[in-house]
Amino acid sequence: MHLSGSPPDQPIVGLASLHVSGLGTRRLALSQNSWVEAPPLTVMRISAHQQTALGAVAAGLLLAASVPPWGWWPAAFVGIALLDQLIAGQPAVVRFRRTVLATAAWSLPATLWMLDLTLPGWVFAGLIHTAFFGLAAVVVPAGSGRRMGLVGSLTLAEFARWSMPFGGVPLATIPMGQANGPLAPIVRIAGPLLLVFIVVTVGMSLSALVDVQRGNRWAIREVVTGSGVVLLMLLLSSIAPTGHVVGDLDLAVVQGGGPQRTRASPTGASIVFANQMAASRLVNGPVDLVLWPENVVNPAPMPTSGNRRSDRLYPDEADMALTAEAQRLGAVLVPGWFHRSPSDPKANVNYSTAIESDGTVVDRYDKVRIVPFGEFVPLRRILDPIAGDILPSRDLLPGTGDAVLDTSAGRLGISISWEVFFEHRTRDATLDGAQILLNPTNGASYWLTQVQTQQVATSRLRALETGRWLIQAAPTGFSTIINPNGNLVARTNVGEQAVLRGTVELREGLTWATRLGPVPILILSTLLALAGHTIVLWRTHDQARIYRRSRDATG
Repeated sequence: MHLSGSPPDQPIVGLASLHVSGLGTRRLALSQNSWVEAPPLTVMRISAHQQTALGAVAAGLLLAASVPPWGWWPAAFVGIALLDQLIAGQPAVVRFRRTVLATAAWSLPATLWMLDLTLPGWVFAGLIHTAFFGLAAVVVPAGSGRRMGLVGSLTLAEFARWSMPFGGVPLATIPMGQANGPLAPIVRIAGPLLLVFIVVTVGMSLSALVDVQRGNRWAIREVVTGSGVVLLMLLLSSIAPTGHVVGDLDLAVVQGGGPQRTRASPTGASIVFANQMAASRLVNGPVDLVLWPENVVNPAPMPTSGNRRSDRLYPDEADMALTAEAQRLGAVLVPGWFHRSPSDPKANVNYSTAIESDGTVVDRYDKVRIVPFGEFVPLRRILDPIAGDILPSRDLLPGTGDAVLDTSAGRLGISISWEVFFEHRTRDATLDGAQILLNPTNGASYWLTQVQTQQVATSRLRALETGRWLIQAAPTGFSTIINPNGNLVARTNVGEQAVLRGTVELREGLTWATRLGPVPILILSTLLALAGHTIVLWRTHDQARIYRRSRDATG
């Protein structure tokens, strides 16, 4: 390319070759010596509204990037700081709109796996998420006191979406994004809600630091206060009680293996069970406890005709096989069952049993917290005519018992699959005397590995919160062994047939988080959300007093 104001000495071969003349007029060669003037280069301009929208999307994407499978935990701080800058000084409707856009950019990519199951469900979950956070931005003042208020209101918004509607959807959460970061041990103090509180505090402190650079003297106090709170929580987490060891267990976690993104079928159930049995037979040597995943024992109803199909698994066959396997292992075997309810043919049951080494079933736990639109359909009478075959035909009957299995191996706390996302399930188990936590799960139906990685991150937090070892078993991965410090001691890969072996501790004693639960942080967050408006009134009164003194002095 020739960079001068006149045509090159040598002819340019080819049509439409550019000849650059400065940064303005361009000459276009139509032939060897024929030139025409091209119009000046035009630079695409982005309007202020477009820049703001891009900023909101960037804030949301940063929050999404902190969530597994990406897990870039510092990104959450920057995303929250950017969101605060975008809503600063804006009217309520603008704060709502920008926060909704940012939250959508966080929620939708981080729950992309839902698209493979239900487009309406993906959109609905995103709408709920964005609505809660949009309202959180509205209820705080626009100026002074905003950051204090946001620490409280955003914490409350996160708790709200964990809890409702239909029991809540605690996916792609702020705490799970910090499971691999330095703030994770804070959950020992007051659980995952305190971790949300602290992450938002860090983000607000970063935003205040930006204002300090712009000469805002009030922001210095916010930076100092926020930093002090974070350092205090880190100090407390280092001295918080974690329980104590009372024994140990040799255990095995059995993963049968197989492809992801599969759907349940009668013939598939027999294959899954066969894979699980094959993997279980890899367990040799002394072992105290063997954990199987959720619903890998999925027997078909007994045939009324008496004619059995060879490609089906039936209840009595499953019972005989599991009894023999527990006896072979000489250990407590905990398999996961799923089938039609014997008492209600229009319903399903999902449970785990504890089988002693002599083949006796000594305890059973039925899943209590069940998945909306996956295991039960809210508003079924309204939705069934619209959704057709998309929705499950039978609801799951939720259990009502304590989240523990009493066995010769110890008192085993248990949260089946989805339940581990709710901190109160493992907390309840620990309060009921659980010495170790089990999480049989099944992510074989899901596209991608978003659910699996988010579940592992959540399980790491549950171990930290309770001071217990947590063992997760999945038919196609990830299966894990997690210690009370939240560290992954062992983990399988997706799809492989594998057995994890390990010696783990039985522990007793309660952490502060187990004793306190979420109530103290809910109260504190509510007070902060309200205090933001108090600061506005105080500063307004203070400025009015200064004005009156100035006026009287010059009077």
